[in-house]
Amino acid sequence: MDDKFVKTAVDNFLNKGFSCSESIVAAAVDANYAPEELISVATSFCGGMGSGCLCGAIAGAQIVTGYLHGKNKTNRARTLAKEFVEEFKKIHKVTCCRALTAGLDFHSKERKQHCVNMVQSSAIILNKILEREKSKV
Repeated sequence: MDDKFVKTAVDNFLNKGFSCSESIVAAAVDANYAPEELISVATSFCGGMGSGCLCGAIAGAQIVTGYLHGKNKTNRARTLAKEFVEEFKKIHKVTCCRALTAGLDFHSKERKQHCVNMVQSSAIILNKILEREKSKV
């Protein structure tokens, strides 16, 4: 596994001003999986798309998966999306941002530190899938 991908995603989140969703997509851009324009697509997905539902780190990973494996490409995006969510749930039990961050103020340092776990897990899972599927793109 490429530790650089994971380190980049975490660094993007902690030090470069990217949201959780943007951090994952920006790491994929850095690894040449996706074009830079995809980062702006990820912007609206942080904080559960403003509603607290789906974790933004998951959404970022799904954006990259869809870009690489969606319709008229490998057509494996849905299968890989399901695999990603199952792996994430093995670690964190749920995918809802609100549940993952229960009791933490949205703008607090504690929440940021807590969310690093979701960014890191998402980067690990996504990188594993992308590395395995690389030859199919």
